[in-house]
Amino acid sequence: QAPSGRGPWLAMNILVMGSGGIGGYFGAKLCRAGEAVTFVARGAHLEAIRKNGLRIKSAANGEFVVACPATDDPGSAGVADLILFCVKSYDTEAAAQAIRPAVGPDTAVLCLQNGVDNEEKLSGIVGPGHILGGAAQVFATIEAPGVIAHAFGGRIVFGELDGADTPRAQGILRVLQRAGVPVEQSPRIRQVLWEKYLFIAAQAGMTALTRCPTGVIRSIPETRRMYRLIVEELAALAKAAGVELPPGIVDERMAFVDTLPPSNTSSLYYDLTHGRRLELEALQGYAVRLGEKHGVPTPVLFSVYAALRPYRDGAPA
Repeated sequence: QAPSGRGPWLAMNILVMGSGGIGGYFGAKLCRAGEAVTFVARGAHLEAIRKNGLRIKSAANGEFVVACPATDDPGSAGVADLILFCVKSYDTEAAAQAIRPAVGPDTAVLCLQNGVDNEEKLSGIVGPGHILGGAAQVFATIEAPGVIAHAFGGRIVFGELDGADTPRAQGILRVLQRAGVPVEQSPRIRQVLWEKYLFIAAQAGMTALTRCPTGVIRSIPETRRMYRLIVEELAALAKAAGVELPPGIVDERMAFVDTLPPSNTSSLYYDLTHGRRLELEALQGYAVRLGEKHGVPTPVLFSVYAALRPYRDGAPA
């Protein structure tokens, strides 16, 4: 049964599970707006936030610092009204278990991760009635412990997984609006997640595989063609999975690529070039497995997946 929500949600106790680029950026904007925000982080990043606050260096919003509580124990902040779930996809199950003490009967968990199967994993651990889907349209990374570099974007599209317009969704909308976050509540969030997936799986795969930014990839006919082939394979997977996308979605995604800054890359590229674990399984890996399940050929996606597989868990020994 879905939590009932609490009227207009004029004030919220917000837990940010995963205070990297996405969680750190949006959590800081909420904190700056006066919401009761607690950041969940670890290691040097956690210590820096505790000591100096969380610093945002934004190309769009300038530089600012917020001082909010930070912890490595999600349960220590009590029951949350709203949890922004922003961990890397490979940490989904462990992080979902960790937030369980912070999930009360009316807690909403807004998933802002890459991929299209995280909501299902979350629902299985914390309960399906708590989960809302969200697409974070932003590029931000941890520049240094306690410092988030925001390059561009900053919009959130979210909604109930069943498309309903609920009091809690309206409350989340108002809270994000008060924080100055461009936000849209959508009745078709599953389609929105897939529309983002078509872009992010292609963008991440191509920038990581070529080690080149968007401007280079789209200017070379062969790499641009490969990019489009990935988007076409993903659109075919969506259809096979019963997700209805707009008829011109492939052309629309490619037109969007042409609007990106030439220097734009992806978080997968960033993690690869910094020797970190990759969200390979949630992006290309999931697509390849879905293709096998539905009998949809994915030769280009498989090539990207296979080529990056040695780096999935960090730089190969």
